[in-house]
Amino acid sequence: MTGATGAIIGIRLLEALRDREIDTLLVMSSWAEKTIRIETDYQVEEVRKLATAQYRNDNQAAPFSSGSYHVDGMVIVPCSMNTLASIAHGIADNLIARAADVMLKERRRLVVVPRETPLNATHLRNMLTLTEMGAQMLPPMPAFYNLPESVDDVVQHIVARVLDQLSVDNDLTPRWGETRRLHASPTRTRREQSASSPTAPV
Repeated sequence: MTGATGAIIGIRLLEALRDREIDTLLVMSSWAEKTIRIETDYQVEEVRKLATAQYRNDNQAAPFSSGSYHVDGMVIVPCSMNTLASIAHGIADNLIARAADVMLKERRRLVVVPRETPLNATHLRNMLTLTEMGAQMLPPMPAFYNLPESVDDVVQHIVARVLDQLSVDNDLTPRWGETRRLHASPTRTRREQSASSPTAPV
């Protein structure tokens, strides 16, 4: 987890992987810790406990800083533009960037959830560079076909898409063609229901 906004996405992903009894190795940048405090009601220590193990971002001796240590994949969520640029240009000066570099050189799964808007040309070039190197860009863009009613619905949809990239079965969000179909009659929104309900005079 890096310091970009959207810390809750990383937290929800950790919870989903824990619920499925999948081992996770967590690295948080110093700004990730600050963002957790700013954006969520979670304590940093609570987030650490969601993972199987956690490592300091300045610990270049962590097992997965070597390609000889096998992991199934890596997710950077949320990913700051600073971290994105470092990985794209091979600057592995912390554990997050080094671990991502290992994923790329070993041809393992690297899922990047970049959080910035609007995007400038440098951001886009760096994303293209990483995509050409084999990473999967998964910006946290909301879907509306599943009729989200809360921010958490939107977050869970993004987490579901990340799990899909890791080949982890999940039912965190309605899926197009399974629970939602083209031209299906959507359930009326709460706002529409309220507008059609009789109102008492005030």
